[in-house]
Amino acid sequence: MARYEPVIGLEVHAQLLTRSKAFCSCSTAFGAPPNSQVCPVCLGLPGALPVLNGEAVTMAVRTALALGCTLRPKSRFARKNYFYPDLPKGYQISQFDEPFSEKGALDVDLPDGASRPIRITRVHMEEDAGKNLHERGDDSIVDLNRSGVPLVEIVGEPDLRSGFEAAEYLRVLREILVFLGVNDGNLEEGSFRCDANVSIRPVGQTTLGTRVELKNINSFRFVQKAIDHEAARQEAVLESGGRIVQETRGWDEKKGETFSMRSKEEAQDYRYFPEPDLPPLVLEDAWIAEVRAGMPELPREKRARFVKEYELSPYAAEVLTQHPRIAAFFEETVMLNGQAGRAVAVANFIQSEVLRDVTTHGLEAELPVSPRQVAELMKLVHAGTISGKQAKDVYARVAKDGTMPAAVVAELGLAQVSDAGAIEEACRRVILANPKQAESFKAGKTALLGYLVGQVMKETKGSANPALVNDTLKRLLAP
Repeated sequence: MARYEPVIGLEVHAQLLTRSKAFCSCSTAFGAPPNSQVCPVCLGLPGALPVLNGEAVTMAVRTALALGCTLRPKSRFARKNYFYPDLPKGYQISQFDEPFSEKGALDVDLPDGASRPIRITRVHMEEDAGKNLHERGDDSIVDLNRSGVPLVEIVGEPDLRSGFEAAEYLRVLREILVFLGVNDGNLEEGSFRCDANVSIRPVGQTTLGTRVELKNINSFRFVQKAIDHEAARQEAVLESGGRIVQETRGWDEKKGETFSMRSKEEAQDYRYFPEPDLPPLVLEDAWIAEVRAGMPELPREKRARFVKEYELSPYAAEVLTQHPRIAAFFEETVMLNGQAGRAVAVANFIQSEVLRDVTTHGLEAELPVSPRQVAELMKLVHAGTISGKQAKDVYARVAKDGTMPAAVVAELGLAQVSDAGAIEEACRRVILANPKQAESFKAGKTALLGYLVGQVMKETKGSANPALVNDTLKRLLAP
C-alpha cells in the first residue's frame, strides 16, 4: 500500500483568440518576424496608455461561465512587478486580489469510469510577456510580438492526485476552450500552456507538503510523465531522510526526469498594486445574460445529446465530438440525409472513412468531402442502389476529385443489381458450382451461408443486393 499521495494543482494560461492584443491594436497573429507586431503600448514606452480589448473581456467571461465560476460585477487590474528581459514595462498587467471570476469546477473522468469535480480557484485576465530567443550562438534576442497578447489564467485547486488525472483535466479544459471558440488549444505554439504545482503527503494527512513548480511542459503526455516522475522523486527524497526544497523544475524528455531550474525558498514579492491607467472592469447583469445566451453547446452536453437524440454509442459520440468542426459535419450530414433514424449509419461511415483523411489545426479542420456528398452517398446505400462495400469505393473517388456520388455510380456502372430473377440465376449457378457446401448448409452448418453469399457477390462482381442474395439462397437451400 502506498505511503504517500501526490497533491497536484494546475495553473493554465490560455491565449484568447482576439485579432488584436489586450491593451493595444497590434496583431496577435502567430509566426510573424520578431518585433514586427509592436507599438509604444506593448513596448512599454513612456506615456503610452493601455485601452482594454472588449472582445478579450467577452471571451474571458465565456470561459468563466463555462467553468461554473461566480462573476464579480466589479474587478480591477493590477501591476505584477518583476524584472525580466521579455517584460519591457517592468511589470505585467494582470488581476490579483480582485479577479473578475472565482469558485468554479471542472468534471474529470477517472480510469474507473466515474467522474470527479476539480475545483477552480479563479479565472482572471492578464497580458502575456514577450519571448527570449536563443538561436544565434552565444547571442539572444527578445521578441516582443507576444508581449500584450490577451490571456486567461485558470487556477485550479490542489485536487488532482496523479499525472493521469492532471492530463485528463487539461484535455477536458482544452476541449471546452476550443468549443467555446476562445482558444485554439495549440500546445506547440504556446497558446495553451500550464504550470504544475506538485507535492506529496502521507496518505490520510490533510496538511499540504512542500510544493515544487514544474514549468514549460508542452504536451499532455509530458505533463503526465513529469508529474508522476516528480512525485516519485519527492518520495525517494523523503524515504532517504532528506527534505523537499521549494523550487521550480523543468522536464527533460530525453532523460525522462525533472531538473532544477531555480530555487523558490521564499515566495517572490511581486509588489502588486492597482493599475492606475485602467478603470475598474464593470460587468453589468444584462450584458452577462447576453453573453450567457450566446454560449455554444459544450462537449459533454453535446455527447449526451448525440447518445439520446441520435442513439449513438458513447464511444461514437466521443469520437464525433473531438473537434467542433467534426461534430458540425456529422450533424449537417444527418440533416441533409433527411432521416435522424439513419444517424448511426452516418456516424459509422464518418468514423470509418471520413475521419481517416481529416486534419485539424486549432479551430480549423480540413475535411476531404462535404456533408452534402456524404449524405448523397448514404442515400444511395439506403435506397439499395449500391452496397456498403461499393460505397467505400465511391467515397474514395469522391474524396479524390470532388465528384458527387451519384455521378460516380453512373459513370462506373456500379448500380446494385436488385432484379430478383438475375440474382436467383446467379445463386443457382453458385449452388451448382459448390454442391458440398450447399449440402452441408442443408444439413445444419448455417455458417456456410456467408461463404455462398460471398461467391454470389464474386459472381456478380459485387453488384448484387446482399440482402436479396441472402434471402434467395435461404429459399433455394431450404429442405
